[in-house]
Amino acid sequence: QVQLVESGGGLVQPGGSLRLSCAASGFPLESYSIGWFRQAPGKEREGVSLIGSSDCRAYYVASVNGRFTISRDNAKNTVYLQMNSLKPEDTAVYYCATTTVGFPTFVSDSYDYWGQGTQVTVSS
Repeated sequence: QVQLVESGGGLVQPGGSLRLSCAASGFPLESYSIGWFRQAPGKEREGVSLIGSSDCRAYYVASVNGRFTISRDNAKNTVYLQMNSLKPEDTAVYYCATTTVGFPTFVSDSYDYWGQGTQVTVSS
């Protein structure tokens, strides 16, 4: 009933662009802050971006700031992550997740629902 599904991942060349989607089912996504996380091989999961539930304020990890843009379409119950100027170090499995915490956080334990992830590979 409650589900998050990521899509839009794939193989892209360095400097290319990709848009990830996070579609929610069974609950209104607008009631949650939404975070994008990524897990690269051999590395810890890290927060990439998040968007607030009420003010829609966006936050980004320093390594993607200026290249990635998070947005939401409440009518479609979907959150997007537009990724531009992709670098090989962006290669990872990307996850979206929801939290009711009322402040911006990339602490994974603060997030309640998680999608299955979508693979992003940046390589020539």
